This record gives sequence, C-alpha cells and structure tokens, in this order.
Amino acid sequence: MWRQRARRWTYRRFSPDGRLGLRLTLAGAAVFLIVVPFVVLLALVDVHWAPLRHLDDTATTHTHGFVLRHRALVGPLRATAYVFHPWVFRTILLVLAAWLLYRGARRLALWAATNVLVAGVVSATLKTAVGRTRPVLPSPIAHSGGGSFPSGHALMTVVGTATIVLVLLPLLRRAWRAVAWAAAAVLSVVSGLFRVLLGVHYLSDVIAGWILGTAIVLATTAAFEAWRRGGGRRPADPLREGTEPESGARIAGEGHARSA
Repeated sequence: MWRQRARRWTYRRFSPDGRLGLRLTLAGAAVFLIVVPFVVLLALVDVHWAPLRHLDDTATTHTHGFVLRHRALVGPLRATAYVFHPWVFRTILLVLAAWLLYRGARRLALWAATNVLVAGVVSATLKTAVGRTRPVLPSPIAHSGGGSFPSGHALMTVVGTATIVLVLLPLLRRAWRAVAWAAAAVLSVVSGLFRVLLGVHYLSDVIAGWILGTAIVLATTAAFEAWRRGGGRRPADPLREGTEPESGARIAGEGHARSA
C-alpha cells in the first residue's frame, strides 16, 4: 500500500502532466532557498550583529565620502530617487495590468496587479516591524522617511522589472529574451546601489530588498503556473516563455504576435 502511495505521490510531484510537476517543485525549492538567506539577514539585523553593522557602516561611510568628493554626482543621484521610486514601478505595473485587461489577458492582469499588492504590503509590514533607522551622516545629500529595512526601491525595482519581462517574453524573439533579463538585472542592481550612494540605506537593506523581491516574483509565478496547469494548460518555462505564453497573440493583437 505504501509503495502505491509513494508512486502516486511521485507521479503527482514529478510527472510533466501532473498538476504539481517537477517545475513547480523546483520553483518552491527556489523560493525556500532564497527566503532562508533573507531570514538570516533579518535576524542579524535585528540582533545588531557587529560584523554586519561594521560592514554597513564602512560601506556607507566610504560611498558617502566618494560622492562628497565628486559633487557633480549629487544631482544625478538625487534624480534616481524619483526615477526608481517604488510608486513609479507600481504605476507602470498597474497601467500594464489595465492594458492586459483591455487585451483580454485577465489572469495575467490579475497576476501583475497581485505583484504590486504583495510587494507593497510586504515592504511596508517589514519596515514597520523591524523599525531600523536610516543612516545618520554628518553631511547628508539626501533624506528619506520611513524605515530602512528592507529597501523599498530595491525590492520594487526587482518586482517591477521582472514582472514586465515575464509579461512581454512571449512577444520577444529568443535572442532578445536574454537582453531583457540582463536589462532587468542591471536596473535592479544600480537602483539599489544608488540608495547606498545617496546615504539613505545600508548595504544590507538593499541586499534584503533584492532577495525579497526575487522571492516574491518566484512565489507568485509558481502560484500562477499552478493556476494555469489547473486549467488544463501545458507546462511552461516562465524564464524562457513568460508567465503565460499562450497570451502572446492576445497581448500583441490578433495575428500580430511575433514568432519565438
């Protein structure tokens, strides 16, 4: 009896036709492996672990000193606070969701809107719960309110750029898909580093934002894939095909989808 149950569990978990296939299992494992470093980092911040505090203070002092020695950077850096503001990406994603809804991709629109909601709630909740104060510098070049951990700019840039790429992948030719992911990664990295250069976040705040943003996208994408397969859709590889490959023609307009 137990062997039969084991076989059924294995089929459901690993069969390409099963509702909980191998890709969903790997996605769940990926989310877990990403969340673990975040939890560890959160614990170290909460207990004021001396080595981490020293790393944060050193990075903040050195980057702030670099900017003060190169005053021409101050204006452009201040501008990035608005360019990469979480509300910029929230607005873009909500507009994208409205466009998807107009095109008839209702489930994809709901997924994009869900990412905005989840990222906003998680970021606000953690900032309040952790209550970490922002860096205090003798000659600050920028100011920002609210808690410091995690960086909302870093988190939302990851969620925003990844969501946009995952929606638009079905419209891109194969060679451009790698370019899209590279652009999303570069924007996510620089938006976080700019927060450290501005002196409004510690390095660990930014790293936490990157980790948490990645975990949110992986979790919602895995849940969406389960939803798709529950509706009888074929298994998809979101990183290569997008969150909903079958919506490509609908998004581009009937008969205007690009071939992969």
